[in-house]
Amino acid sequence: MTSASVLRPPWRPLEPLRWWDIEAVADLETVLFPGDSPWTAGMFWSELAMGHHYVVVRDSGPPPHPDRPHPDRPRVVGYAGLAVHGLDHPDEEAEVQTIGVHPDLQGQGLGARLLDDLLAVAGRRRVLLEVRVDNDPARRLYERRGFARIGLRRGYYRPSNADALVMQRVGS
Repeated sequence: MTSASVLRPPWRPLEPLRWWDIEAVADLETVLFPGDSPWTAGMFWSELAMGHHYVVVRDSGPPPHPDRPHPDRPRVVGYAGLAVHGLDHPDEEAEVQTIGVHPDLQGQGLGARLLDDLLAVAGRRRVLLEVRVDNDPARRLYERRGFARIGLRRGYYRPSNADALVMQRVGS
């Protein structure tokens, strides 16, 4: 995808991830995390089956194109997922599973919009996440949203063997 093929804001409202979005999300995951075993379509299917909270955002166009799997649907340009443990117990915790934004749209607030949705669902729960140590833009976003480093997982990302910071936000 070229930047000319991706429209800028305004984006469509966030929508729940549905089965028909899974291939597009898995494809975007492959673009975003090529060296670190990106999630597969099967992994996203499992997340949906477990009832975890996942959302997608689509661009506001472009016009339908024959090589898009669903030409009547605007393209998925971002996604995010949250596992909420103890949904009926607000003193339990939640875990950010993933956030991804198309490379041409990074730095425009879309990641923040996706994260804010996850945090709204988490409510007052403690929220945990892992972020690659060299992903400075994501780490700064998490810090702006009240996350603090609580640990380090050495060699967490495979096969690159990159470390992950473990971060936590205590509910507000």
